[in-house]
Amino acid sequence: MRHGKKFNHLGRTASHRKAMLANMASSLIEHKRINTTVAKAKALKGFVEPLITKSKNDTTHNRRIVFSYLRNKHAVSELFREVVAKVGDRPGGYTRIIKTGNRLGDNAEMCMIELVDFNELYSNEKASKSKSTRRSRRGGSGKAADKPAAETKAAKEDEVKETKKAEEAPKAEAKEQAPEAKEESKEGEADTKE
Repeated sequence: MRHGKKFNHLGRTASHRKAMLANMASSLIEHKRINTTVAKAKALKGFVEPLITKSKNDTTHNRRIVFSYLRNKHAVSELFREVVAKVGDRPGGYTRIIKTGNRLGDNAEMCMIELVDFNELYSNEKASKSKSTRRSRRGGSGKAADKPAAETKAAKEDEVKETKKAEEAPKAEAKEQAPEAKEESKEGEADTKE
C-alpha cells in the first residue's frame, strides 16, 4: 500500500531521482522546453517552479540554494538573468505541459513541458491585440455592412492601378533611352574606325 506517499518515485532511488530532476530542470531552463513523459513532467513541475520563485529575489543565499538543487552554474546564471526577467511579475504557474501522444516503443504518454513566458504562440501580447479588435455578433442592416466593403474594394483597385503605372513608367523610359544609346554607340564605333 502507498499510504502517505505524497510524490511519484518514478521507479528510481532517491539519488537517481534527484539527479534526473536536476538534469531535466537545467535542460528546461537552458532550452525553454523539453519533451518527456507526462509522469516525469509532473514531477519536474513540482521541482522547478519553487526554484523559479526563489530566483525572483536575486541574493547570494538564493543563488546557493538553487545551485544546491540544480548543480549547474550555467543553468543558475540563466535562471537568475533571463528567465526571471520574463516571469518576474507572474505569481506562479511558470510551466505548461502539452500532451503530444504516446511513444511508439512502449506506448508511454509523452508531453512537452515549457516555460510559459517563452512561447510566442501563446504570449500575452497577441491576446491583448485580439481583445482590442472586438467585433459585434449582432447582425446589422445589410446596406451598412456592404457599403464599407465596396469602398475598400474600390480603394484597393485604385492602389493596384497606381502600382502598375509606377512599374510601367521606368520600363517605358528605358525603352525610349535604349535606341538613343545604341545610335550613340554606333557613332562612337564609326569615329574610332576612321
